[in-house]
Amino acid sequence: MTPRILSLQCRECGTEIPVSPTHVCDLCFGPLDVRYDYAEVARRVSREAIAAGPPSIWRYRDLLPVELADGDEPVTLGEGFTPLVHAPHLGELLGLRNLYIKNDTMNPTNSFKDRVVSVAVSWARQQGFETIACASTGNLANAVAAYAARAGLRGYVFIPANLEEAKVATTAVFRPTMVRIDGNYDEVNRLCTELVDLLDWAFCNINIRPFYSEGSKTLTYETAEQLGWRLPDEIVIPIASGCQFVKHNRAARELIDLGLVTGAGAAMPRLTGAQALGCSPVAAAFQRADGHVVPVRPDTIAKSIAIGNPSDGGYVVQIARRTGGVVDSVTEEEILEGMELLARTEGIFTETAGGVTVGVLAKL
Repeated sequence: MTPRILSLQCRECGTEIPVSPTHVCDLCFGPLDVRYDYAEVARRVSREAIAAGPPSIWRYRDLLPVELADGDEPVTLGEGFTPLVHAPHLGELLGLRNLYIKNDTMNPTNSFKDRVVSVAVSWARQQGFETIACASTGNLANAVAAYAARAGLRGYVFIPANLEEAKVATTAVFRPTMVRIDGNYDEVNRLCTELVDLLDWAFCNINIRPFYSEGSKTLTYETAEQLGWRLPDEIVIPIASGCQFVKHNRAARELIDLGLVTGAGAAMPRLTGAQALGCSPVAAAFQRADGHVVPVRPDTIAKSIAIGNPSDGGYVVQIARRTGGVVDSVTEEEILEGMELLARTEGIFTETAGGVTVGVLAKL
C-alpha cells in the first residue's frame, strides 16, 4: 500500500525531514507538521468510507498520521464522535439561531485530550516506545495515564504542584508515575523539554507533538459530518497552547480540498479564540494587531488552559485575522457566569475552559 505520510515539514521555512520523534526544525526552530501525500489520501477517503468506520476518531484514520496495516488496531478507548448538541435556549439568549455545542466531556476521560492522546500513543507504540509522558495542566495528564494503561506502557505525568486535587485524584487512579513540580505549566514544560534529550520517552506534547496534535483535527471532521457534511459559519475555540486552533484551520482546509464538504457547506469558517483574562497573551496580541505574543504569568481559575507562553499563539492571531474571527478574553466572573449559563440553559456542566468559551461567545 502506498504510504500516506511523507515527512515532517517546518511550518516556517518549509524544510522537510524524515518522520521521527522530533518537533522543532533544526534550521530555524520552527514547528514541524506532518506532511501527507494528499493524492493517496484522496484515493482512500470518502464520506462512505468514513461512515463505514467505527463511531470514534478512528473513522478518520486516513486523515491521521498513524499507518495501520490490516489487522492492526490503534490504542483506543472509544474516544471521539461526541454529541454535537443543538443549543436553542442558549442561542435564543445570545441571538443565535443555529448554535451548537460540541460536548467533549463525553470522551472517556472527559476532555478532548483523549483525541490527541489516542493518536500519540498509537504512533508511539508503533515506533517501539515503552514510556509515554507529558507536561500537563490536568486534562492531558488524565488522558496520558489512561491511555498508557490501555496500551500496557509506562506512564509519567509532570504537573504543577498547585493543580486542583480533584484532577490529581482522577489521574492517580490509573497509577502513572506522577511528578509534581513547584512551578506553573510553562516551567513544568521547560523541565520536560530538557528531559526529552536525556530519556528515550515519548512526550506527547513535546517530541511527538507533530503526531499528537493531528488528533485535534477530528473535532472539525466530526462537526462537519454531524452537520450533514457542511462546515459551520464560525467555530469558537478555547486557547491554551493554540495547537487545537491551528488544527481546526488545517482540518477545515483538508475537508474543502478533498471534496468532503461541497457547495455552500464548503466555505472556510471564521475561527475565534477564547482566553481567560488572567492568562490572555494571545488575546492581547490580537487586540494590539501584533503577531508577537508576549508571555505572561497565569493567574486564573481556568487552569486547564493556563499557558502563559503559548507555542502556537502567533499562528492563532494570523489565522483568526485571515478567517475573519477574533481572539477575546473574559474575567473570572464571566467564566463562572458562562459555566452557569450553559448548565441552566442546556443541561451541560462544563469545566472552567468551557466557561471561557461560552463567555467569549456571549461577547461576540
